[in-house]
Amino acid sequence: MASASKRKVDYFHDPDVGAYTYGIGHPMKPHRIQVAHELITAYDMLDKMQVLRAKRASAEQMTRFHTDEYVHFLNRVTPETAEELTYHGTRFLVGEDNPAFEGLFEFCSISAGGSIGAAQRIAAGSSDIAVNWAGGLHHAKKREASGFCYINDIVLGILELLRTYPRVLYIDIDCHHGDGVEEAFYTTDRVMTCSFHKFGEYFPGTGTQEDRGRGKGKGYAVNIPLKDGITDESYQSVFEPVISKILEVYRPSAVVLQCGADSLSGDKLGCFNLTMYGHSHCVQFLRQQNVPLILLGGGGYTVKNVGRTWAYETACALGIENEIDTNLPWNPYFEWFGPRYRLEVAGNNMDDLNVKDGSLDRVRINALEQLRELNPVPSVQMQDTPREPLGTHLGFSFGKDDGKPRDELDARLAQHARYIYSLQESAEAPSSESEESESESEDDNWDQRVGSNRRRVNRSSTKKRMSLLTGQYFDVSAENGFYSHCNGLNGYGLGAPPQKNARRRFFQAGPNWEEEVESVIVARTNGDAAGGGSRRHGLLGETMTRGGKTSFDDEEWDGDVHMG
Repeated sequence: MASASKRKVDYFHDPDVGAYTYGIGHPMKPHRIQVAHELITAYDMLDKMQVLRAKRASAEQMTRFHTDEYVHFLNRVTPETAEELTYHGTRFLVGEDNPAFEGLFEFCSISAGGSIGAAQRIAAGSSDIAVNWAGGLHHAKKREASGFCYINDIVLGILELLRTYPRVLYIDIDCHHGDGVEEAFYTTDRVMTCSFHKFGEYFPGTGTQEDRGRGKGKGYAVNIPLKDGITDESYQSVFEPVISKILEVYRPSAVVLQCGADSLSGDKLGCFNLTMYGHSHCVQFLRQQNVPLILLGGGGYTVKNVGRTWAYETACALGIENEIDTNLPWNPYFEWFGPRYRLEVAGNNMDDLNVKDGSLDRVRINALEQLRELNPVPSVQMQDTPREPLGTHLGFSFGKDDGKPRDELDARLAQHARYIYSLQESAEAPSSESEESESESEDDNWDQRVGSNRRRVNRSSTKKRMSLLTGQYFDVSAENGFYSHCNGLNGYGLGAPPQKNARRRFFQAGPNWEEEVESVIVARTNGDAAGGGSRRHGLLGETMTRGGKTSFDDEEWDGDVHMG
């Protein structure tokens, strides 16, 4: 690791990223990334760091976190086919926050590719700090878009880091709660998430201090809920002690900082009162800790303020923030920054409600108490990092990546999978039933607490979603959509209205296949195995009927594995 004064910085930028648009009138403007890049260029920072254009993420890389169906949907959806492919707005893209714009998949591949590339450079020791302002899309869920975010590049980047590092710390200073990342790592102690965000009738409606993780991850989700108008001084008074305590207790091998700029004063969708210097202080503080660091973008909807701040924070990563002139140099967007033409985002005169009612002290004390309860430094058994995917190592062919055509078995399996997906989409949902059995859990007390809250599932009922655009809740019909299979789940992690003492329940539901689909799978796969088909195909059928189970009890297993 280089000294704190001299750090190797990698800067990821794709010149095409600013050309995409969510649509006229939509507050998310990918062009802000290009504005920041032009300022970085005008300040002659490019010569001081390694400038890289990351390889765009493939669909296979995206499925390390997201479901195959969702990634396949993103790869083929267009504005013209969105209504059909989303089942009239009930699947994948719910509400008006996340439009199916032209080039959607390419935009996602740029964002995700930059974060994965940054993680790879950090893990290889080639860089001390890696910057990807096109990343930081922290709301995206495993199987749906949320809050202007389609692919969760942060989760993909952290998964890449975990191949090398035992522990990763994720810090989120966006005005909105980093719900997608927290949800992804809610049950593990290998990733600690810490989010500083506005809470209270505000998208996505999650992130109370009672949300602390579950199972092995209990205590490794830290939330700092804040109120309107927080200033630089107040923010620093809670950020520094909480992060210092986390670094002391958790000792992360690497840190990922999401620098959402909607927490700046004057943001169109934000409600904080941070100046550019208050926001960038978080970058400066973490740089001083001498831990491998990834800086990502995120929210931010006043374009000129986003450009200013990310350019200044790039200077902070380089350690030259005190050397650059606050009078802006000429750049292609120079006229946008009038009338002062300065590198600054000033505060305003809004009240700091966090100090006014004393809630900030309570939040800070509560967070520090929770951290004191944690066991010191969870240990992880590490092995040599694989240099290639398991399938490649074993000699399996995926599609036509090796230049060879599919053999007969590959073609049959692909046809069979398409048939099952088509049947699943067209099959009628079964009638409502009460859930009679509890989900297996490591925590029996959890099952006892939530068991009494189960409800009968009404397939024609509606689900509540919160819009980032309006902040209002809206109903989404569950009929014929993905959510008709969710076992009556509250959806608290997907923007549902927060309830008093609500607990996050997105891991409570087990697999729930329709009876018609399950019977077809069992009949066809068993038939293929009995008819003298490939032993591998028979094993696939057995695995599918076991719900993906890969381990067997002695009494269940009746033969040896034969690899053809």
